[in-house]
This record gives sequence, structure tokens and C-alpha cells, in this order.
Amino acid sequence: MRSTKATAAVERLKERSGNEHYAMVRTSEELFYLVDNAGDKPVIVSERLPLDEFVIFVKAYGPQKPRRQTKSDIAFEKQLIKR
Repeated sequence: MRSTKATAAVERLKERSGNEHYAMVRTSEELFYLVDNAGDKPVIVSERLPLDEFVIFVKAYGPQKPRRQTKSDIAFEKQLIKR
């Protein structure tokens, strides 16, 4: 099983959070978990998950990027609120 998706998800998490201490651990059972190596001892952030569930967890973990909105999007949302 390839872990490229998981590695990319962890890299995006590092960019979003500004914390370069996050790391992905892959077990012999092909399960993944997230570790924060910021302190003296590594802190396990997630339970052991299969690849797809791990990627979903990492995408939802930490701060999220604000959604980009165009002027049209903002105007449309204002119209929806008026109704």
C-alpha cells in the first residue's frame, strides 16, 4: 500500500498549523497514526487507522484554511440571507 496520500496530508497539516513537529507513523499492519514530536516525549494524536480514514482525520485536524470567496459568492450569500 502506498502512503503518498498520507504523507501529503501530513505536509498540508504542517503548513496549515505552522507546527513542523507532526509526523506520520506506519505500522507493520499497514495502519497509520499521527504523532506530535514537539515536546520531550512524542504525543500520539490519533489512533491507528487505515490509509483513507487516516487521510480524512488529518484533513479535519487542526486549523482549516478559510474558503476563498469571489464577489459573486458574497453577493449570492447575501441574497440567500434576505429570503
